[in-house]
Amino acid sequence: MRHALHRGEAEEAGDELRVRGHGGPFVLRIVETWCDRATSCVAIWVYLQTCGFNVHRKIFVFVINPQRANASSRTFFREECRLKEPLSAARRKEFEDFAAAIADGARSMSLPRFRRPVDVSLKGDASPVTEVDRGVEAMLRDRIEAAWPMHGVLGEEFGAEHTDAEYVWSIDPIDGTRSFISGWPLWGTLIALLRDGRPVLGVLDMPALNERWIGHVGVATTMNGEACRTRDCTSIAEATLYTTTPDMFTPDEWARFDRTSRAAYARRFGGDCYGYGMLASGYIDAVVESNLMPYDYLAIAPVVQAAGGVITDWEGRPLGLHSGSRVVAAATPQLHAALIASLASD
Repeated sequence: MRHALHRGEAEEAGDELRVRGHGGPFVLRIVETWCDRATSCVAIWVYLQTCGFNVHRKIFVFVINPQRANASSRTFFREECRLKEPLSAARRKEFEDFAAAIADGARSMSLPRFRRPVDVSLKGDASPVTEVDRGVEAMLRDRIEAAWPMHGVLGEEFGAEHTDAEYVWSIDPIDGTRSFISGWPLWGTLIALLRDGRPVLGVLDMPALNERWIGHVGVATTMNGEACRTRDCTSIAEATLYTTTPDMFTPDEWARFDRTSRAAYARRFGGDCYGYGMLASGYIDAVVESNLMPYDYLAIAPVVQAAGGVITDWEGRPLGLHSGSRVVAAATPQLHAALIASLASD
């Protein structure tokens, strides 16, 4: 299908949009979509590929008004952006090797303290924190600063530094501190690398289980070095759906989650970050959660996406440094769309 633009034209071809004019020709590749229910518009996030450059951000918004399904209702808007070279294979491997190395360092500090006496205190939000949380994060920050002094860092225990940098590391030293202090093995370390506010690399490490997922945009997710993939569940009725605890929802959110999860084949509770690893490996089909902070999900996003899944906020928007507290992750785009629709307010 061809579409007239203000200065040129665009032709749809599968998952590509071939544009002439507007400084082209170039090709837009559709990689993510989200639906704004308030305006009844669908926005498509794309990679712009031209002259050997990629842009990992929204360059064009392709708006469809469902009240007018004819071609004339489709409009393109252009955003200003700065073209950047894509990560080379060598640089991608350098980042991945570094993330794996510091995850090894975190594991070597946390695992010997697991199921041993540790000092526990309460933070301002009444959540527990241990000396191990703080020690691991301090080590991770030191190693990141030594290796990448121009990069920013966001961490659970010591806050944010230089998060306006092109590259920012997000770290959660022990995701599931309550599990850690309870002797329950479903706690993990989360490490993410963001570029321009979007996660491009994620490490989900489960020290007590000796399991590690690594997800990198454009490269298949691995679990302990072996490629893994989400399974092909497309409907809520067939889905096994997880969340960590009912306590993470407000009353309104719980009503929506309860309605959605009761329609599933099975709903289960518990797991913290581990549920997302099980999703990436094809053992469960969805995770729906709330009351999260960015460091809780930024590492998880590339792991799920590079395994073939979809992960967004409850409104279907891609996750980034400034996203909110609610997350829905699904094995397939069809299941994700069904969950978004079911979780919507009445």
